[in-house]
Amino acid sequence: MQEEPVSRHSPELLQQVAALPALPGVYRYFDSQDQVLYVGKAISLKKRVASYFQKDHGGTRIGHMVSKIVRLETTVVRSEAEALLLENNLIKSLKPKYNILFRDDKSYPYLKLTRALPVKTKDDVTTAGVATPSATQVPRVVYYRGAVDKRHDYFGPYPSVWAVREAIQLLQKVFRLRTCEDTVFSNRTRPCLLFQIKRCSAPCVGHISVADYQRDVDSAMRLLRGQTQEVMTSIEQRMMAHAERLEFEQAAELRNQMSALSKVLHSQAMDTVGDQDVDILAVKVQGGKACVNLAMVRGGRHLGDRPYFPVHVDDAEPVEVLEAFLSQHYLEVPVPPALITSHAVDKELIHALIEQTGVKISAVHNPREQRRVWLEMAQQNADIQLARLLAEEGSQQARTRALVDALDLAPEDIDSFRMECFDISHTAGESTQASCVVFHHHKMQSSEYRRYNIEGITPGDDYAAMRQVLTRRYSKLAEAVRAGEGKLPDLVLIDGGKGQVSMAREVFESLGLDLSRIVGVEKGEGRKVGLEELVFADGREKVYLGRDSAALMLVAQVRDEAHRFAITGMRAARAKVRVGGSKLEEIAGVGPKKRAKLLQRFGGARGVADASVQDLMSVDGISAELAQTIYQALR
Repeated sequence: MQEEPVSRHSPELLQQVAALPALPGVYRYFDSQDQVLYVGKAISLKKRVASYFQKDHGGTRIGHMVSKIVRLETTVVRSEAEALLLENNLIKSLKPKYNILFRDDKSYPYLKLTRALPVKTKDDVTTAGVATPSATQVPRVVYYRGAVDKRHDYFGPYPSVWAVREAIQLLQKVFRLRTCEDTVFSNRTRPCLLFQIKRCSAPCVGHISVADYQRDVDSAMRLLRGQTQEVMTSIEQRMMAHAERLEFEQAAELRNQMSALSKVLHSQAMDTVGDQDVDILAVKVQGGKACVNLAMVRGGRHLGDRPYFPVHVDDAEPVEVLEAFLSQHYLEVPVPPALITSHAVDKELIHALIEQTGVKISAVHNPREQRRVWLEMAQQNADIQLARLLAEEGSQQARTRALVDALDLAPEDIDSFRMECFDISHTAGESTQASCVVFHHHKMQSSEYRRYNIEGITPGDDYAAMRQVLTRRYSKLAEAVRAGEGKLPDLVLIDGGKGQVSMAREVFESLGLDLSRIVGVEKGEGRKVGLEELVFADGREKVYLGRDSAALMLVAQVRDEAHRFAITGMRAARAKVRVGGSKLEEIAGVGPKKRAKLLQRFGGARGVADASVQDLMSVDGISAELAQTIYQALR
């Protein structure tokens, strides 16, 4: 007779498991070091928890986890939806070793259309004879990231910054909606370049009435919601009405608008099966790694996809990874009414999502026609992304990829990703230099490094130094970009926190450049390495990537190189200054302290030599007689 296997768990633990209620809840397993091993949810705690201890799981991930359990905790809730929410919160806060954990991702980008305030009568009239509206009366289309509110209209979320920008370009081409800041709009006296290239209707100077502009805004909103045919019909009816009234110029404008919209719809391959908002999810598991590829369809348009790479995968099955993604992702991101999945997921999980989000969701894992095409595309991308991850693991390419994903950047090609980093260096205000180092093609490009001698500022003013170097670096490049002959780096890294980033923001705003490219590296608590936080110029919240983050390793590598390059340049310049400044040491009455004050006040020996007697007297400790002595000695 075969003996029953002896349990490796204490009788107290097994008694606790046997006494669990058949109610919905969340359970947590702990090891001998009181570290949380696993967090799970259940409709019936008794049935679910007991299943872990009633059979042999072998050498699997679950088997290893069960062998380490020494105690458990449970929390009873009222419904599976509450269990789902609590489980997700505990997973993100505790980060258990055996849970499939998806990164707490940054917020998704949206396309934002501001709403117009009521039109007020104005006395000022443009040369076109149309009343000039205020900025608040003319809606603006803009890229947006953050919490949405009810004061404006938001469309999305979009899978990437690139997808939002593409949508904005679509609205500019077809409906010529404005994208400029309100301050720019309010101070225009003539149309800008976008009007000349037919990307804006110039409402700022009255080239279009508020009513006509609002009609274009309404059409744009219908297009974003997928009401394509209604938009085309409306434009056609307006065109025919103008033609009947012999208003051929207005009819021609609408004809051109229809033509532009037709071309866009043809190139965008708009959906014809009636779906408006759909998420397509495909999963691939290989080599202890996994990829969930999320493709988005919004308003009938396929907007692109985004890969997610969870941790703690080990030997998990694809359906486990997919269900972990569903439970963690859609509690913080709006869920569409239709989900297409590469594997059949638990119906109870879908019911819990419906109860928690209030959205009626249908999940299909064996789609047909266009939906099948979408799923095949998503599955292929999941395969490609995971293969690339495995190939790049531990390489510089992996660090680049991690940084691009962490900051949601949109380079044309990951291999061409370019980052420029700036640092300021001086000694008590003496010999101030700024460095610019370049990271390109996954490595530092020393031949493209540049140093800038900073002059004409108050010694020690790092903010002024940063303003000067960024202006010198990007003023000409900004002109080339506007002329279509230049390209900005994908990321501009600033060695500094909020103050330095604010200065960079002012420079970029004055040059009309994209603020989302600016990122500052702020020292962490106690200036400890690995605790740095990233500060953004476009208003996003600060981000801590994590001590072991590959993205932070790359940021630190580039930042440290900029610091090294700045210090070596500053020391060389300081040595030259002090060779010339040896004359100060020969002047009677000028000791080390006074010499340091003079060099700091005037930025070096050359500045001291160029100073007048009155300027020398302004330095603490320099009398009129000594100032005259210094003045004569240095000439």
